[in-house]
Amino acid sequence: MKNVLAFDIGASNGRLMLNSFDGEKMYLKEIYRFPNQPVHVTGNYYWDILNLFSEMKKAMQSSIQQGHTKVESMGIDTWGVDFGLLSKTGELLANPYSYRNPQNAKGMEDALKKVTSEELFTLTGVETASINTIFQLYTIKQLNPELLERAETLLLTPNLLAYFFSGVKRNEFTISSTTQMLAAGKKEWESSILDRLDISSDLLAPITNPLTIAGDTLPEINKELQMDPVKVVHVAGHDTANALAALPLEDDQSVFMSCGTWVLIGVPVGQPVTASNAMNWGFTNEGTMEGKYRLQKNNMGMWLLQQCRVIWEREGIETNFEEENNLFEKAEPFRSFINPDDSRFFNPDNMVSEIQKYCQETSQPIPESRGEIIRCILESLALKYYWVINRLESLTGVNLKRIHMGGGAIRNKILCQLTANATNREVIAGPIEASSIGNAIGQWIALGEIKNIKEARDIVNRSFSVQHYEPTNRSGWKEAYERFVQYIE
Repeated sequence: MKNVLAFDIGASNGRLMLNSFDGEKMYLKEIYRFPNQPVHVTGNYYWDILNLFSEMKKAMQSSIQQGHTKVESMGIDTWGVDFGLLSKTGELLANPYSYRNPQNAKGMEDALKKVTSEELFTLTGVETASINTIFQLYTIKQLNPELLERAETLLLTPNLLAYFFSGVKRNEFTISSTTQMLAAGKKEWESSILDRLDISSDLLAPITNPLTIAGDTLPEINKELQMDPVKVVHVAGHDTANALAALPLEDDQSVFMSCGTWVLIGVPVGQPVTASNAMNWGFTNEGTMEGKYRLQKNNMGMWLLQQCRVIWEREGIETNFEEENNLFEKAEPFRSFINPDDSRFFNPDNMVSEIQKYCQETSQPIPESRGEIIRCILESLALKYYWVINRLESLTGVNLKRIHMGGGAIRNKILCQLTANATNREVIAGPIEASSIGNAIGQWIALGEIKNIKEARDIVNRSFSVQHYEPTNRSGWKEAYERFVQYIE
């Protein structure tokens, strides 16, 4: 039995998972979990990156204390687009900004005066959005130019954390593909765009392929944690790329859904799809662990419900999945819908009141009770996922017969069932910790223990259970979708 450590860090929490492999099956154990929230100060949202690093070291200490003193390697994956800046001496210059920083919208608006959305999509294959690294950089250039002047190296979040452990400065391919600065179909920075925005491509650390070994943990890390050196592997740095590697897709008629705070829906493709419809419908092309691409759309996920829970907790109302499910069942179906990806829901002060205002402004019944709000959210999400899959079929010309869902949000069984009902497709849900498992797969391949992704998926099938959801209670969904589309289009 051999062991690797998989750090899977999302935009709301992080965890360290121990993945053990005996040559036939994988075994997963959660070692340590910690919160991760952006910090709002002086009008900006930042990531507390040093606290994240500290929590990661605590996680490794916990693993050692639990008796896991011999591990082959470690890998880190995170959400996309965000980054840190290093000085000439390799020091972190400032806390990284969060993609939810409101200033990015103005930065995008100004950047698009120099390069159009159409040019950006054609050259990079990535959807234009204010969260993208390119617009964050341009925002810094406008509002905090001294920071860029002092910076020598930009490292994306998983690679910044890997640098803290290994001292190696590289940006891995899959996470780099989220930036809207990578040339479509290539593993090189698109310097023509950066030149027009007066951003030096020299700032961007070189790109490395996934499944490569960066090096060993630094001596000071080993001394602090009282451990032997551990190989640091550049796994797929983007959590969605890892989730895709772990989902047991059967054939090219399968859709993947990586489900968490966001829900990313797509299909694997050989080369970026840059047709005008792909751009108009908000699709994007990002890298896979195999060095290819996934055509996908980034959609709102559990963020809506997470932020409603924040409001309810402020009001002294504690909640749990079981209670929410009961409230959902008691609420009237197909009463009110929202466009989950409307910009007003990106980071509102009060998600509950924002949903109610949306329904009022669109002349729908206003959801008042918690059950009505929960049903409004979950039905709207399922209908939006159907809208996305319809357009994936149009772009690829493939009849997509089934959906593979992975990630923490599949614990919400109602969402899984609603997705099956809304899309009239079988849903295969699992494994839950898809990103962590994919992270470990990348390490096992880099270490030579597993040959390729196909073999890895066979091992995942043997190792972890999945749950099947067949479409049921189809009555009313067709009419609901026709109403819902009015708010999307």
